[in-house]
Amino acid sequence: MSEVDWLSHLLQIITVTGQLEVRCAYGAPWRVAWSEAAANEIPYHVILKGRAIFEDPETKATTALVSGDIVLVPHGAAHVLHDGSGRMPIGTRERQGSAGWTLSENDGQGEQLDLLCGRFFIAPPHDRLIRNYMPANLVARAMSGHDDEEIGSPRNQLASLVGLMRMEAAGDRAGGRAVLNALSSALFTLVMRAASESERAPEGLLALTGHPRLAPAIAAIFANPVHAWKLPDLADLCGMSRATFMRHFQDKLGCSALDLLTDLRMSLAANELKKPAISTEAVAETVGYQSVSAFRRVFAERMGMTPGEWRRLAHKGDQSDVVMPRASY
Repeated sequence: MSEVDWLSHLLQIITVTGQLEVRCAYGAPWRVAWSEAAANEIPYHVILKGRAIFEDPETKATTALVSGDIVLVPHGAAHVLHDGSGRMPIGTRERQGSAGWTLSENDGQGEQLDLLCGRFFIAPPHDRLIRNYMPANLVARAMSGHDDEEIGSPRNQLASLVGLMRMEAAGDRAGGRAVLNALSSALFTLVMRAASESERAPEGLLALTGHPRLAPAIAAIFANPVHAWKLPDLADLCGMSRATFMRHFQDKLGCSALDLLTDLRMSLAANELKKPAISTEAVAETVGYQSVSAFRRVFAERMGMTPGEWRRLAHKGDQSDVVMPRASY
């Protein structure tokens, strides 16, 4: 793995799985509303065919989506998708597919929509990294290029993956549910890649990774988060003064490089604390702390509970049942 491959390093720390839940086959007018997701869930929508309006019901801000667009809601906020006509939506009917997802249809005669909806699950407490460092909404476009678009470009890779999801969702073949869930997991990684490599990277961590001058510091932090990084070291990697580096980093991410480094270390620590044979003192040293009291204090500040409380909670049973308190700056 390349040392600059920040995304692979991130996905070694956190576990992300995906699940397709609903396929919507609608004719306009139509409207679908989603309530706020659980802390460790990220809803996603894939426009296979047609157009849709993505709306934040609180701010009324809207985003127009077209065929090939993929939208993620990293903060899990309530949201609405509709056809944009403002007309009363036609009633829908649902039936359960053998692959475990639901087919929702209506009898609308207007413009047709083919939509896949699902969610990603992030093992706690790592949902903090997503909610703190990702934009509220993230849109990526999957497009098969016929001009100067390279075959291996992120958008074409997304198009290939979405094509596979479309075929699996349309059929009723053995293993269909497992294949769709595996493709959903891959979808998360490819959307992250496409967003970070786009010319207009969104806010947060994805904007940093695509920033030509700040990328070396991000690569270093993710490649070796337990290293005793100092701000002058990271600034030197980027060819900047300490003050300039701090200003650029804060402007892009909304927090300092040391904040990001600390959160990565706490996620690493949470993974280590699940191992019964390793002491809290050893975990502290493993993630770069010489003082166990300092480690305990920082862990409690960031995670909302002490290392011992997290260890006991994690050992109670299935990690999918663990719900961590939400924490942000």
